[in-house]
Amino acid sequence: MEEPSADPIPTPRLLLRPLDPAGARRILSGRPGPSARWGPGYPDAGDRAGAERFLRVLAEHGDPRPFGAYEIELRADGRTVGGAGFHGPPDVLGRVTVGYGLVPAARGLGYATEALRGLLEHARRHGARGVDGDTDLANTASRRVMAAAGMRCVRRDARLRYYELTWPTR
Repeated sequence: MEEPSADPIPTPRLLLRPLDPAGARRILSGRPGPSARWGPGYPDAGDRAGAERFLRVLAEHGDPRPFGAYEIELRADGRTVGGAGFHGPPDVLGRVTVGYGLVPAARGLGYATEALRGLLEHARRHGARGVDGDTDLANTASRRVMAAAGMRCVRRDARLRYYELTWPTR
């Protein structure tokens, strides 16, 4: 298992930049920092909820690295177009939960699948035994993202479909 890192997670077209407390507070305030390049519509309600969750995890459990929150940045122009990350550290079974979201202008281009694949590899590399996620029943796009990233639907209830990916024990 590798040591926690504050380095971005690179994918072919994206950099998943680790969120820090100051960045989370900027998201909540809606004011970018001096070097930030936010895409149109960023941050949205999902990004603000992710920033709140990150600050809550930080307060309750300490620094969640390597299982923290990330801003999704386009490598082509440096614009931040969404967020992705883990809802907290691994549970007693070694599983983590993921979430992700993009601004409307960045949807439908494969960025969510690419970001999720980056998170999955990051989780595996850092010792997680599995990853869980869920989506509203009506969110066809999110279901496709999780399936394309290799997660499988394991159950559903009246509101959500639940997905998982488990790696063989080493």
